[in-house]
Amino acid sequence: MQREVGEKVTGHLLLRKGKRRSAWYVKYRLADGRQVQRRLGPAWTEKGRPYPGFLTERQAEAALHALLTDARRGAFLAPVPNEPEVLFRDAAEEWYRFVRDDRRRKPSTLSDYRSLLDYALLPEFGNVPLEALTERRIESYRSRLVGDGKLAPRTINKRLVALHSILRRAQRVYGLARNPAALVDRQPVRSTREIRVYTPEEIEAVARACDESQDAAVIRTAAYTGLRLGELRALCWRDLDFAKRILHVRRNFVLGEFVTPKSGVVRSVPLSDQAARVLDELSRREHFVEPDDLVFPGLLGQPFDDAAFRKRYYVAVGRAKVLRLKFHELRHTFGTIAAQVFPITDVQAFLGHANVTTTQIYLHHVPKTDAADRLSRLFTVAEPSAAEAVDV
Repeated sequence: MQREVGEKVTGHLLLRKGKRRSAWYVKYRLADGRQVQRRLGPAWTEKGRPYPGFLTERQAEAALHALLTDARRGAFLAPVPNEPEVLFRDAAEEWYRFVRDDRRRKPSTLSDYRSLLDYALLPEFGNVPLEALTERRIESYRSRLVGDGKLAPRTINKRLVALHSILRRAQRVYGLARNPAALVDRQPVRSTREIRVYTPEEIEAVARACDESQDAAVIRTAAYTGLRLGELRALCWRDLDFAKRILHVRRNFVLGEFVTPKSGVVRSVPLSDQAARVLDELSRREHFVEPDDLVFPGLLGQPFDDAAFRKRYYVAVGRAKVLRLKFHELRHTFGTIAAQVFPITDVQAFLGHANVTTTQIYLHHVPKTDAADRLSRLFTVAEPSAAEAVDV
């Protein structure tokens, strides 16, 4: 990488490797014999498009050539421009690229992240230089959100967690010295562990109130198998094994794409008589009954429209005159009943929960009608016999 301009001015590049990142330096000799060394900027030594503010070897050589040209013309070198200032916006976009391309997050997750950035974090911190983003600034933001009282503690914490992740990535990519979000307290989240649930009788009432038979089948299947709406939209006939009474959850349909289930793991769910009857009846229709056809298709065989379905669902709930529960809460009917029969780890597998603590909410809804009798039997064993009582 040796470069010479004229007979007396020479220079070359140096690549210095650091713990967090490498940097390009230029070392040159002026016409009067003085030697100077300056930093050009952070070095990009990987494949692919460089991060904002980073220099490839070719770009660093071009910068060196420009500096030496100035030296030849004027016997001096113009000051090296300061390293471009990295804004929070740059770090946020790099983090989003990372979770999208490297971590390969699902479209639904990326959609949530994009909304979080565009409507919450970028308007607040977008043009703030990374080095100016202090713990006090983030703490002030947190306090303002709490004081407004418009957001739930979980929502505030979600923003703080994203901030922490973005700045942690910035430490690795841009050499940010410390993560100012690391010491900001998160909001306490108090959970009563209460869930709302329909009884089987209420499920049937809602299903009977539907105008369309397929809507009724979707509602019954959701409650009797615990499938999420996206999993119901992606269900095809080859996923059903009526002989073994098993339903396989292999796909999820979210934001117009077929993806893996939310937990990322294919699972199997017992096919109860109630669910089997509903699905068996659908299998006798005239169209869309081939193995790869959807169980609950739209008019042309495509996944049904979820927004339109939700509207019809709430109409049926109103007609049935039952508590207005979100469609997702139909999973609770399956969860509370399954927890009475199976170990909690089995229920976790049936519902596709990544963490068993999520499933444990159903343990609080399992009736313990025999608890008093069981305690009484234990206390009876511990009571003294009649002869022992007389001796006392």
